[in-house]
Amino acid sequence: MQLTSLILEQIDREAELTRRALEQVPDNKNEWKPHPKSMPLGQLAHMVATMPSWISMIVKQDELDIKPKGGSGNGAQRNLSSKQELVKAHDKAVMDAKQAVSQVRDKDLQTSWRLLEGGKVAVENPRYAFIMENFAHLAHHRGQLTVYLRMNDAPVPAIYGPSADDHRF
Repeated sequence: MQLTSLILEQIDREAELTRRALEQVPDNKNEWKPHPKSMPLGQLAHMVATMPSWISMIVKQDELDIKPKGGSGNGAQRNLSSKQELVKAHDKAVMDAKQAVSQVRDKDLQTSWRLLEGGKVAVENPRYAFIMENFAHLAHHRGQLTVYLRMNDAPVPAIYGPSADDHRF
């Protein structure tokens, strides 16, 4: 099986699971966080919704500097104001990721991609390795999001098995 086929299948599987969590995010709780050191709910939900876009970035760019000289260049991450906006942003990120992967060749996924910090290489691996790590990173933050949901009395969806609120397995 080709790398692109495996990645596209994984995008589809993770997209459905992520969508379930995003559909439960309570409105008007963007600033809520369980601890002063924790990420606010709105920021976490926005990140989870848009993480699939990182796949298209990995395919289309050769590197990303997370702390470029002269400033972040990213600006402040805005929160999306509703679960509908989160789902819409997620659907777009998934579509963009699938399109990028559909248009790349397996041999190009084996070329190097670099994560920089202040112009210095922090990590360098084949593109496919960064994409596969993105799925694990997404699962981690989606898990965080489900804890935030529980702490806000929102239903927790079944992800890799049933939850107390969702017995679909």
